[in-house]
Amino acid sequence: MDNESDQKITKIIEHIKKSEIEWIRLQFCDPFGILQQISIASEDITEESFSQGLPRLDGSSIKGFKEIYDSDMLLTPDPNTFAINPDFFDMDYREKENTDYRTKSARFFVNIHEGYTGKRYSRDSRYIAERACEIAKDMGYNKCYFGPEVEFFIFDKIVLGPSPMSTINWSGGTGYSIESREAPWSTDNASGYIIPVKGGYFPAPPADSLNCARDEIGSTLHKYFGIKIEAHHHEVATAGQGEIQMQFDELLPMADNVITMKKTTKEVAAKRGRVANFMAKPLEVDNGSAMHISQSLWKEGNGKKVNTFYDPNDEYAELSQTAQYYIGGLLEHAGSLCAITNPTTNSYRRLVPGFEAPTNLAWSRSNRSACIRIPSHHKNMEIRKRIESRIPDPSANIYLAQSAMMLAGLDGIKKKIQPPDPIDMNIYKLSEKKKREMGIKKLPVALREAIEALESDDEYLLPVFAKDFLEEYCEIKRHEHISVFSLPSPREFYLYSNV
Repeated sequence: MDNESDQKITKIIEHIKKSEIEWIRLQFCDPFGILQQISIASEDITEESFSQGLPRLDGSSIKGFKEIYDSDMLLTPDPNTFAINPDFFDMDYREKENTDYRTKSARFFVNIHEGYTGKRYSRDSRYIAERACEIAKDMGYNKCYFGPEVEFFIFDKIVLGPSPMSTINWSGGTGYSIESREAPWSTDNASGYIIPVKGGYFPAPPADSLNCARDEIGSTLHKYFGIKIEAHHHEVATAGQGEIQMQFDELLPMADNVITMKKTTKEVAAKRGRVANFMAKPLEVDNGSAMHISQSLWKEGNGKKVNTFYDPNDEYAELSQTAQYYIGGLLEHAGSLCAITNPTTNSYRRLVPGFEAPTNLAWSRSNRSACIRIPSHHKNMEIRKRIESRIPDPSANIYLAQSAMMLAGLDGIKKKIQPPDPIDMNIYKLSEKKKREMGIKKLPVALREAIEALESDDEYLLPVFAKDFLEEYCEIKRHEHISVFSLPSPREFYLYSNV
């Protein structure tokens, strides 16, 4: 480490002692985007922790990581991610007694290393993101900016029952119910205000019952984690759908911020007796939750920053040829990307006609029916020029999703993949015949289809994603698809019980 890093680490250790922090939460994401955490005593954070790593991980117990015969791994704290947690984090709100207990804790995101050799672990999500950025730098793009807009629901309650774990359930089947005081179906709406189906975009309180909750999420992110929030609002769906827009950042810190935002949203919801949900499509009757991701590549040097996606001479959208090739790469690899950006069976409940989600491969300026949109609020504003992918959803591992999209875009630049002409019309209203005539292709309609696309189109990912990791990832996801689609559902009984 250099002197600057050493000084930063020394200051962090001093700050931990001065602030009387008891516990350190070491956090990382598994390959499927689920936040994992281990707590260690604060005195165990020393200068050596940052260079030698902490022997605290059994890799065989993390899905998609290691085999049991080679499972010892090291966790190395990233000093750039140090933050003192709010005092309400990590409380067990389900506990009936002693819920007033408080402890002072701090967090680090960690990098994962192989045991014994100390090498960075190829399946570590943060390492994959770092390597993707190195690929971009090798091509001359030393700043890779991303800006996810994360949508989610905050429900009053989700009830599963009686046994969603059982394949054969003799107690009467399985099911779920969602309770929300905002929803038209609510039986506990003391305020008298409801939000209609597809009627939730931008209502003011008291109809929007979660404005203060989103305020608290945004304020917590800024005060404790230094994450600037540009805006938040209620989204289109009923039952507590919201969106939080964080200020854009480079690929790795932006991914860290998304994980921090999801954690904070869940904590604030739990503190208020509610539950946050980041599934793509929890409600059958209403819009799903997306994670639209803006992206741009910059070159920086000699005191200058140049947005390579910006061309003021382009009459259509002030979009450079580089950006168009990037779009070409995203469209060329869209099917295989879906296995990473839309990684659950539930993701494809969202990608259906009628709910403002993309189903066709097209790009356009200021057109929210296209899967790639060029935001066009401003003209002659280089810092705002970007492309927006409207395909991903918040169930994705944000590190892998952003990395894979950038690799697809870089492949488009390298191969000079020219995208088709933009579609400046409401694609949702085009007939299937018209779309075929215009050459508009479709996105995958199920996780199995996306996995098959990834298996046949992974070469652009291999500079960063290990081949054996992609193979195991596909195998795990294929099993998820089978586990869902091999079971009869209540809707099937409704449709077919009289055949």
